[in-house]
Amino acid sequence: MSDYEIVAADDVEDVYAGSDVPGEFRSFTQALGAEQVALTLIRVPPHSDFEQGTGHYHEEIEELYVVATGTLTMRLGDDVHRVGAGSVVRVAPNTARSHRNEGDEPVEIWAVSRRLGRGDAVKLDDFWEASPHAAQKR
Repeated sequence: MSDYEIVAADDVEDVYAGSDVPGEFRSFTQALGAEQVALTLIRVPPHSDFEQGTGHYHEEIEELYVVATGTLTMRLGDDVHRVGAGSVVRVAPNTARSHRNEGDEPVEIWAVSRRLGRGDAVKLDDFWEASPHAAQKR
């Protein structure tokens, strides 16, 4: 393994390509050969409900969401926040979360966490009401 790796965002597979989930989900962990850190790029188009009314939590992982562009609407537990570009959100393990883009500009967020080498996400169906400002599907 090299001492470093450089990977362009659009060279990483979009897991949601060809699906009806609006936006992109690109995991960089394998592409970078990262051993300790997990990194994912999430792009959410304007007026899109990325998780389509569902939510999730992680049993062990603490996550950081770095909002690079746009304004993200996030539900964290029972609270809803609008988080603008240049902000970072820390979410503790076992905290339910979801996000959507109710605005007119694209949102780009980077999710950063410790790499476990296995999944620990638990999906929550019907986590919050569908947004009248964000489409459920592409």
